[in-house]
Amino acid sequence: MLKVMIVDDELQIRKGLKMKINWEDQGYSICAEASNGKEALNILEEHNIDVILTDIRMPLMNGIEFFIECQKKHPCSRIIVLSGYSEFEYVRSAIQAGVKDYLLKPVVRNELIETLSRLRIEIKKEKSEFSENARIRNERQKLLQGLQEQYLLQLVKEDWSEISPVIERLDQLQLSDLTEENIHFQLITVEIREPGKDDMKLNELRLPFQTICKEIAGTNNAYCFHNPSYSNMIHFLIYSQLSDKLKTKELVKEIQRNVTRYLKLVTIVGLGNVVRGLPEIKNAYISSLLSWSNSDIGSYDQVIEGDFHKEMIEFSPEIERKLINAIEKIEFESFKLNVESILEKHKKYSIGSFTFLANRIFLLLMSLVIKYGIETSKIQQELWLCQQSILEHDSQAKVLDKLMSLAQNVIQEVKGLRASDGSHIVEGVRRFLEKNYANDITLTSLSKQFHLNGTYLSELFKNQVGQTYSDYLIKLRINKARELLLDSELKIIDVAQLVGFSNSSYFGTVFKKYVGQTPVEYRKEKICI
Repeated sequence: MLKVMIVDDELQIRKGLKMKINWEDQGYSICAEASNGKEALNILEEHNIDVILTDIRMPLMNGIEFFIECQKKHPCSRIIVLSGYSEFEYVRSAIQAGVKDYLLKPVVRNELIETLSRLRIEIKKEKSEFSENARIRNERQKLLQGLQEQYLLQLVKEDWSEISPVIERLDQLQLSDLTEENIHFQLITVEIREPGKDDMKLNELRLPFQTICKEIAGTNNAYCFHNPSYSNMIHFLIYSQLSDKLKTKELVKEIQRNVTRYLKLVTIVGLGNVVRGLPEIKNAYISSLLSWSNSDIGSYDQVIEGDFHKEMIEFSPEIERKLINAIEKIEFESFKLNVESILEKHKKYSIGSFTFLANRIFLLLMSLVIKYGIETSKIQQELWLCQQSILEHDSQAKVLDKLMSLAQNVIQEVKGLRASDGSHIVEGVRRFLEKNYANDITLTSLSKQFHLNGTYLSELFKNQVGQTYSDYLIKLRINKARELLLDSELKIIDVAQLVGFSNSSYFGTVFKKYVGQTPVEYRKEKICI
């Protein structure tokens, strides 16, 4: 039922309108009355009214004044003006102010039914369109949020050497607030545990846990993401221009309060270091994991803040790049010497700082395993042994031995790839393009990424794949675009940006060249099918 309010200073007229027709048969319910414009505005503050029948001449606030105020504060309410033959100037003023519906007094029953019937259809259509638009916005937001979470996980875990493609992708994913100069970050790792150790219940509550975390992040200066391999855990990325404005304590309290209240679970929270700038974001991630790893095994709320600021072992992007270069250039001794020089530089360091360094090196090696697709059973075993050694706080010598053993095995695998026909290298390039197709990837940046001569890489790729890397990348983007175009909620410009085209016009030209249709034509044909 659509809700109606009658506004007239004469009680008898209001009663007459109520009795004029069977309102329920017309799909309406009279839920309010008012004797003047001010009284009507007060009612509108408390109730959502679909249709207002209002007289023009009223005390305190006439119909025209009421309509103008109503348009400002309650634009969704439809107004039917009631006027007499002698009030033409008022009606003309109402029309000039935007009123579309009016009835002459005395109101004729059939005219009232006809007007209400037309309004009912219009309002139903408007509400349907509003609901559909809201659904479209919601679906688009879900898709964007999923892409944001995937990229944030990639950002803290995998190898990236150049900042410009990262900034470009963050802008595409509407995460440009993370790229501002001198931005401060803090990562928080949150794990849920069930007090009764009921794993079945924990499995059932993982999705609600993720939903609660997303809602909390959305109302704070934060983003959240999770690693599918650790489904009981969520990471929060908090950011601010000023380190003392991160409001970490408030966020943690809100997380624990909501998880306790709605899920009846306990939370283990690991607080990472506050860092400045995107290049330090991996340090923030590792330090939050280290804080979490120092939690007790008991099932009760915990907040752990590791003291990784004192005697912190430096692990800058430059150091990371040196270690990666050593692995990819098949130079184990260089890798080992670089690690030793880091430790030598920090002769006095805590166990926590050493564990931080070990985790950074482990994460670096694991990212290379993923990059080159060398997850052999031997490598998997080495990864597991190395991680266990770090988690169990073995002696520093033992942890370093495990890391060096893992590094040697990774180098051997990479060396084997380089000595082969190049198919594994090309597969690594293809995997890289699959993850980073939306970035501005040039042959120069690609050859640097894989430490190969650009001309050699170009020839190798064409021989193995049968097309140039640039053609392959464009086709990859177009295929991704074809998938996204099936989602009618996304605008064409949204699709263009998500697959790496900054200009929607150029995207349309390239799409038609490869598909034979414009994006609009393709969408219409596929959705109709």
